[in-house]
Amino acid sequence: MTTDTADFPLATREAWAALVEKTLKGAALPEAHVGGVTVEAFYTADGSHASVAPILAARDLERPWDVRTAISHPDPAQANAEALRDLEGGAASILVRIDPTGVNGVAVGSAEALARVLDQVEPELATIALDAGFLGPKAADWLGAVAKASPAAKLAFHLDPFSALAQAGASPGPLEAHLISAATVAARLAETYPAASLFLASGRVVHEAGGEAALELGVMAAATVAYAKALVRAGLSMDQAFGRITLSLAADQDYFLAIAKLRAARAIWERIVEACGASAPAVVEARSSARMLSRMDAWTNMLRLTVAGFGAAAGGADAIVLGTFTDALGHPNEMARRQSRNAQLVLMEEAGLGRVVDPAGGAWAIEAMTDQLAHAGWAAFQAIEAQGGLLAALASGRIASEAAASLAARRASLADKTDKLIGVTVFPNAQPTPTPVAAVVAVPVEAPSPRLPGPDSRCPPLKPARLAEPFEVDA
Repeated sequence: MTTDTADFPLATREAWAALVEKTLKGAALPEAHVGGVTVEAFYTADGSHASVAPILAARDLERPWDVRTAISHPDPAQANAEALRDLEGGAASILVRIDPTGVNGVAVGSAEALARVLDQVEPELATIALDAGFLGPKAADWLGAVAKASPAAKLAFHLDPFSALAQAGASPGPLEAHLISAATVAARLAETYPAASLFLASGRVVHEAGGEAALELGVMAAATVAYAKALVRAGLSMDQAFGRITLSLAADQDYFLAIAKLRAARAIWERIVEACGASAPAVVEARSSARMLSRMDAWTNMLRLTVAGFGAAAGGADAIVLGTFTDALGHPNEMARRQSRNAQLVLMEEAGLGRVVDPAGGAWAIEAMTDQLAHAGWAAFQAIEAQGGLLAALASGRIASEAAASLAARRASLADKTDKLIGVTVFPNAQPTPTPVAAVVAVPVEAPSPRLPGPDSRCPPLKPARLAEPFEVDA
């Protein structure tokens, strides 16, 4: 049986508009402003929204992205147990958060202590990433010692002094000196570990402080340029420098925005790399948003995290770090960690998200959002560069001010119910089930001081802020 398509009328924009207007009973076509982009009621392929996203590379059908789990238990022995359970339970790599105080990560202050955390973890099989703030260069050397000069070791040193400054509001010594120190250590380790990622160019600190996606992309781009320059000054070629930088962005429950943001990041990367005369593919690590989590009926965070994982995977992330649904309450127990791992495995193995190279490609709404975000992120990047670079822009207070204004506007829209948080501002659970967390005790350890000679660099801090916090009652 054959069907003549000529029998069907052409679906024009006017025809679709008539259907939408009929549904709206004569009301005007709505527009929404989300994350710095304008979302229209419907889209068509009329050429008004040209795609700027580069074609993503084909993925490994078995492991289309790297399932990465965060290790942050303050006790090194317990942190090691969590790492091994995660890797045995389906994770492909780990992200070790280091904090000698034990408050915000594993209490590690030496190569020996880090070796205890990584006991029986094979760096040739599982990528080991770090999150060490201003201790980054020292932690990178510790990880280098643990990897024992194996050229096949898959390491991600994730040096990122700009994010450390932005969140803390001050650096122990000049930020320029920290950048030089990080680049010097990175260049030395690059020779020993040819597969290692050196710097992390991240905009997540903006997101977690309430900033919109365009500013997050602009900070990511400015960090990319600053870190590439530092690596070139340390002796790497332009191709080598860009090839050793990983991009990092947040993914939250707005999966359309997350998909478009990750695709826009690649477009911005391509333009920067091309302008510098280099050639290197973008590598993106997406981490689930902490600002979207709630202490009220925290079980609903499972849904938020799963949707964030979907957005990151469909957006083409190379590695995804999903938090746990109890992160807003305390340290996760094993059940929470298992749920976080399994959410990604279901998306990967049962939903098959990695079987299509670019699942959102060709979807007019996503293409339009990608285009808007790429241009808005590039404009934010240009504004930062016009101020003299990321350090000057942070010190001026402009970035913190913009993030604070966005956070205030978002919380105001939640307060008047223009925007909604399920389980918090609407449909709160009258009888929430208690949420279990693990009991941990932070025991500080001695560690080398990250202080470098010279005056501290300062800026208004970009403090993490959860959207639900003002509305949480007896959580």
